[in-house]
Amino acid sequence: MASIFAFRTRSPDRDRQTDEARFGQLSRALDELAAGIEAERTGIRNRYEAVSANAAFLVEAMENSAVSVLRAREMDQLTESLKACLRRIEALGRQKDFVAGLRHSLDIFADEGREIDEESSARLAQGEALRQF
Repeated sequence: MASIFAFRTRSPDRDRQTDEARFGQLSRALDELAAGIEAERTGIRNRYEAVSANAAFLVEAMENSAVSVLRAREMDQLTESLKACLRRIEALGRQKDFVAGLRHSLDIFADEGREIDEESSARLAQGEALRQF
């Protein structure tokens, strides 16, 4: 018959190591997401600047009446492209803020967990010290 006293738990140090590894993995994943979002934003900003420059030259040509109907359609396409870039940049900004909020929540949660673990360890150590007397 198995004794109820045979039940053992893992050491608090091992639990802390497991938690730290888990939070580290999540932290790295959030950093990777943030970097991907920022890279996409940079690329879209660069395209936006290029399209803006093309649109500016086209507007200047239109003002000089040196533009055909095809160029007018091209201007409409450039305008739509600029609007799409701005919408995407805005969406990526929201994503960046969301990921930053998750990262902040993770940091707070991990810090609170460490504090609780330290308090528990201190209480256990104090209890062990009292039992020895």
